Amino acid sequence: MSSVKTSKMSNWRWMMCAMLFFATTVNYMDRQVLSLTWKDFIAPEFHWNDEIYGNITAVFSIFYAVANLFAGKFVDWMGTKKGYLWAIVVWSLGAVLHAFCGMFTEGWMGSGFNSRADLVQATGDVAVAIATVSMYAFLACRCILALGEAGNFPAAIKVTAEYFPKKDRAFATSIFNSGASVGALAAPATIPLLAKAMGWEMAFVIIGAIGFLWAGVWIFVYDKPKDSKFVNEAELQYVNQDYDNEVAEEKHEEEKQMSYSEAFKHKQTWAFIVGKFMTDGVWWFFLFWAPAYFSDQFHYSSDSPMGIALIFTLYAIVTVLSMFGGYLPKLFVEKKGMNPYQGRMLAMLIFAFFPVLALFAQPMGNYSVWWPCIIIGLTGAGHQAWSANIFSTVGDMFPKSAIATITGIGSMAGGIGSFLINKGSGMLFTYAEGQGDAFSFMDFTGKPAGYMIVFCICAVAYLIGWGIMKTLVPKYKPVVISE
Repeated sequence: MSSVKTSKMSNWRWMMCAMLFFATTVNYMDRQVLSLTWKDFIAPEFHWNDEIYGNITAVFSIFYAVANLFAGKFVDWMGTKKGYLWAIVVWSLGAVLHAFCGMFTEGWMGSGFNSRADLVQATGDVAVAIATVSMYAFLACRCILALGEAGNFPAAIKVTAEYFPKKDRAFATSIFNSGASVGALAAPATIPLLAKAMGWEMAFVIIGAIGFLWAGVWIFVYDKPKDSKFVNEAELQYVNQDYDNEVAEEKHEEEKQMSYSEAFKHKQTWAFIVGKFMTDGVWWFFLFWAPAYFSDQFHYSSDSPMGIALIFTLYAIVTVLSMFGGYLPKLFVEKKGMNPYQGRMLAMLIFAFFPVLALFAQPMGNYSVWWPCIIIGLTGAGHQAWSANIFSTVGDMFPKSAIATITGIGSMAGGIGSFLINKGSGMLFTYAEGQGDAFSFMDFTGKPAGYMIVFCICAVAYLIGWGIMKTLVPKYKPVVISE
């Protein structure tokens, strides 16, 4: 063992948590570039409508879902260090490639289109062809992005299980998971301005390149706790406190991996699947559609000062409040004497009520745009707090050798849920806008009625998901891989 014995405990686990935080921040910034540029920069150029954008986000979601199924197994097989490295390099490459979609579309359309202005001025069937070709170009890039991004959470949850005892995992997860909020927070303050000043292509290139820098640092800072020169004996004992002794830990590390067939036999797996399926789509809907919502309903473009302020405020609320999500179960465990799973489920029930506020977002928008901004922010904070805890339930109930695999399976279910809500939303919004006043729901007509329908679905998703999870796994029961 390379760690140095000393009476004072080292804190290298928090450096690992910081690396996970920055990776997740980059992950969500790369994911946000399209949502912050499509409505005001890309759509006019390539003649997109809501349904085309909905198709792109839906395909990204379903490809991400399928990739997650294999990403978790890949990380378990490749190992945390190499698995995470491959993930961020692939998704950063996919992010940068978006910048070349315009060039590809011009080339595909032929010699009659010698400049980007020629694409913008096209009409009729030619405009439809441009929209279709560009859509498939972006779809290809989104699939590469999804393939790499699918590895982020399986790898991050595995690192958390390696470096933190069970009682601290939800808190550590909430910290690195807040990178999603920080990424979404930084994105509106930077991406529209980059797109306006340098073109939307450079926004993809600059943001995408950050991931390559992270990969360079990761190579030098990560090792398993027992092999890290930065982890001393005191910290190693703290990390391994859930196990009787070091021999038990080593045996635990050598456990064989869980097969897919065995994974699906456990109710704990299905509880995680249901929780992710019911709720991930809500977060992704607001992530992908919030900029368009403020543009459509209140006429604030993503590059306008007010548009930037709204998205920034929304994710500032998410970032600040979601941090408490990981601390609450720790409080229940240490102050109330609950086991980690019991404390987590109680915390998740509390956070499941936050999205109910989404019912009021559209009605309160009649008074001020800031009400939907604040309400969606509170809904997002509830999701991120929920997410930190549902991820941690995997570490509570499954051995380390299966964590990435189970996380990948659940994330696949979340991707399927996101596919359904994003595909359905794009179709619904296009249809509602076309129908105008003939389409109504709860005193709203046209596209606002469409938004109200989706907000209602988001409002109840978490309570339904929690109820099913609690029914499947009412009490803490760890899983043991069969011989």
